[in-house]
Amino acid sequence: MKYQIAIVGAGPGGYVAAIRAAQLGAKVAVIEQDALGGTCLNRGCIPTKALLAGASIIETIKKAGSFGIEVQEYRIDYGRLVARKDTVVRQLRQGIGYLFKKNKVDLFPGKGRLVSPRRIAVTSPSGEVQEIEAENIIIATGSEPALLPGLGYNGRTVVTSTEALAWDTLPDSIIIIGGGVIGCEFATLFNTLGVKVTIVELLPTILPMVDGELSRRYQMLLKKAGVEVKTQAQVTAVEEEGEKVKVTLSGGETLTADKVLISIGRKFNTGELGLEDLRVNLGSKGEIMVDDYLRTNVEGVYAIGDVTGRMQLAHVASAQGIAAVQTILGRPIKVNYDAVPSCIFTSPEIATVGLTQEEAEKRGFKVKVGKFAFLASGKAQAMGETDGFVKIVADASDDRVLGVHIMGPHATELIAEATLAVDQGIKAKELAACIHAHPTLAEAIMEAAEAVHGLSIHS
Repeated sequence: MKYQIAIVGAGPGGYVAAIRAAQLGAKVAVIEQDALGGTCLNRGCIPTKALLAGASIIETIKKAGSFGIEVQEYRIDYGRLVARKDTVVRQLRQGIGYLFKKNKVDLFPGKGRLVSPRRIAVTSPSGEVQEIEAENIIIATGSEPALLPGLGYNGRTVVTSTEALAWDTLPDSIIIIGGGVIGCEFATLFNTLGVKVTIVELLPTILPMVDGELSRRYQMLLKKAGVEVKTQAQVTAVEEEGEKVKVTLSGGETLTADKVLISIGRKFNTGELGLEDLRVNLGSKGEIMVDDYLRTNVEGVYAIGDVTGRMQLAHVASAQGIAAVQTILGRPIKVNYDAVPSCIFTSPEIATVGLTQEEAEKRGFKVKVGKFAFLASGKAQAMGETDGFVKIVADASDDRVLGVHIMGPHATELIAEATLAVDQGIKAKELAACIHAHPTLAEAIMEAAEAVHGLSIHS
């Protein structure tokens, strides 16, 4: 079986790379040991957003009275919510299968192992082994939840996001270890559904990767919503105690809940791929080292997505997949990591792109900052969703937009305009001069751009 490109892994990096390669005329094979779509579709992005969509409806029902709409009572059938989630995932997974057939991508179910830079041994679910020969190999095997000794993981009462997404009933209480993106999204989901939620975070603030001002504001809103947040708190022990789980913190404080969700990051799926035998360079955490064109140190072997240790985002994996294919086919392009949007589906939503104010100042930029609160937005007021703001960080020397940080209604959609601004080096004055429709939430971006120069009309 000879191919121009063989891809190990059919997540958002692998399947996108396969389809683009086929579109450009290459003969392509994909090896996948699990379901099409990878973690993002089956155990991550899509299932969590399907559940959070249900939580959003509950939030709307709760505030319906302020619009003059009386809802007498409602009941949450979590089993049906989960069933809908499963339907969404199944339909999208089938869609990838259809696209493979449409583009004549050959799929080999099974576990792939590189036996040379040009050959992959595929072990099928039944144990049969066949070899595939390819001129180029792309590794796109993703990541999985990280675990630390002492956290008591058992897959039942102490779980990762994988098990939590499979529940068909909810606990009365849960402790989430880790206040990053995944932890905060699950906190939003469970809190909205009536679960008592406690977040335990080792660092001084939750969401430490986002703009500091935004993170502090969100933490305040989370507490206001009823979520208990404990920062600068180290977990020293997790143990079952009857039907409960007890979590002990470094100061001696103990917390108890029905379940514990471990959300402390992810580890790279680079084991058992034959990389050591081929002497593919790995980093200190097991990530595959690649250059700007996603090439490893072994000629003809590429890596994309989470396994590269860059930005662990589905859309980055997809962009890397396209870039790797373009390079293989003689049309090399690079991924612009300085203009990658990051979306957090909390309530309110959070979305960022580019440099935070802290990062920009560390890099030596003199910055100007413009902010606009959704409280002053006519559309946000009409929607009854006024928490949050838009913050634009611009280079004081040339007015170029370095970063945009949004917390508020539909932030994850609004960030697209901001991403274009950062990617294309648009100036704050240019962004402000672009007429935005009224009344829309996007006007907040225009107003924040005007605020960079102290010219916002409505603030």
